[in-house]
Amino acid sequence: MHLEQRDVGSFRFLLDLSQPIYEQIVQQLSGAIARGDLDLGAKIPSVRELAQGLRAAPNTVVHAYQELEREGLIETRRGQGTFVTTSATVIHEFRAKLAQTLLNQFLQQMERLGFSPDDVRHLLREYPKEGDRT
Repeated sequence: MHLEQRDVGSFRFLLDLSQPIYEQIVQQLSGAIARGDLDLGAKIPSVRELAQGLRAAPNTVVHAYQELEREGLIETRRGQGTFVTTSATVIHEFRAKLAQTLLNQFLQQMERLGFSPDDVRHLLREYPKEGDRT
């Protein structure tokens, strides 16, 4: 895996050039929005600016932005640019959906490893607290 860091304005992208750029744009921007790294209503780079900065085709960025718009995470304002949604509710619902997806993936993987739901509950109870992790 070869990772490249590319800065576009104040945004920093870490790209794995062996993976589709479109997916990485969606994942990294949606992750930044979900974590709160991008404020509600924050302006994000234009399609042209992001395409140039990432050395990607403009259509790749358009496709990624369309997906983020479908999720309700960003909105395009004609003549003004593209912005993070101003709806905290949309972001809260996106975070909840994302958490559920990740939890389901985790539980499926644990089941494939032979862990029962009771085993998983026990492991989670025994998991070190935040300050105790090494």
